[in-house]
Order: sequence, then structure tokens, then C-alpha cells
Amino acid sequence: MALFLEEGYENVTVEAVAGASRVSRRTVFRHFESKDELAFPDHTERLGLVQRRLVESDPDTDPVEAVIAATEESLRDFLGRPELVLRRYKLTRVVPELRKREVIEHERYVALTRAFLRERLPPDTPPFQPMGLAALIDAIHRSALGNWARSGGKTDAMAELSAGMEWIRRLLASQSTFSTAPLLLAVLPDAPQTRRVLSSLKDAAQELL
Repeated sequence: MALFLEEGYENVTVEAVAGASRVSRRTVFRHFESKDELAFPDHTERLGLVQRRLVESDPDTDPVEAVIAATEESLRDFLGRPELVLRRYKLTRVVPELRKREVIEHERYVALTRAFLRERLPPDTPPFQPMGLAALIDAIHRSALGNWARSGGKTDAMAELSAGMEWIRRLLASQSTFSTAPLLLAVLPDAPQTRRVLSSLKDAAQELL
């Protein structure tokens, strides 16, 4: 990371990285398939962490809660390596190829949680829901981590993630409530009293969300 930032990503060769790391070029390629992967040395290990957390989750645990817990564990691991994450953030802002690679790396997390949700959610779950939930949870995770990196590590990323996960829980709860409750359709006169009643109903509905 230091070489890339100091000398420019395009100017640093794999040989230079190997020399700075005091290993052979062959050793570098034993761990990384390409130069682009050098900026993401922690992702494969973290994916394994997330996968273990999902596999080891209690079968009776709500699958969405299992994914949330694994995502929280992932963010804690990111935050446990502040120097790496902050340097990589600076680097990906100036190297378009690495920004694209970053998107690919995050898609690996989405694919993992999406497959878990497809397997664990009830059989009658709409087919779009595992994909939607996996993408939404990852987006909130990326937002919390990105805001933390942009601030130089000064925001409370875990608190932001927790707030986002609580929002997802409310969305799911409201979906469950409204999908099973009977609907009432009424035609009312447009009068001040009617507007006051409707305003009260609107406030009550907001509390449900």
C-alpha cells in the first residue's frame, strides 16, 4: 500500500512489491492471481470468517438475523485493520481499476449471504427477497464502512450499521403485519373532522413502521 501511494499504482511492479516484502515474485503469485488483488489481501480471509459464522449459526435462528450477525462480525474485522482500510480507501479513490475490483470483492459477500438466505428462508419466500435482502444488508455495511473511511476513522461505523440493521428489521416487521392483516376500504366526506381522523390514523401507521 505504501509503495502504491508513494510511487503511483501504475509505476509499481510486482517485482517491486516482492522486493519490498522480501519474498520472491513466485511467492507473490502463489497468494495473489494478479496485481489488482494486492490491494485486497484481507478479503478472502474475511469471507471465510463470514461463511463460518453463517454455517455455525443455530438452525432455529432467523436467517436474516444470522446474516446481520455475520455482517457485524465482518465490519468489526474491517475496523480492526484501520491502517490497511484507510490506505486502501485513498488508493481506490485515485485508481479506477481498483475501484472496479472493490465492487467485485464486495459482490463476493453478497453472493455468499444470498445463497445462505435462499437456503434458509421459508420455501414460500418470494424469489427476489434473498437477493434484495443480501444486497440491502451489504449496501448498509458498505455505507457505514465508506463513511468511516472518508472521515479518516472518526465516525461510529458500528452504530451506523446497527441503525441500518434495525431499519431492515422494521421493514420486515411492517411487511409481515400488512401482508396478513385484512384491508378496509372506506369513502369519507372531505370535512375538517375527517381530515383530523385521517391525520391520527397516519400517525398511528407511522408508529407501526
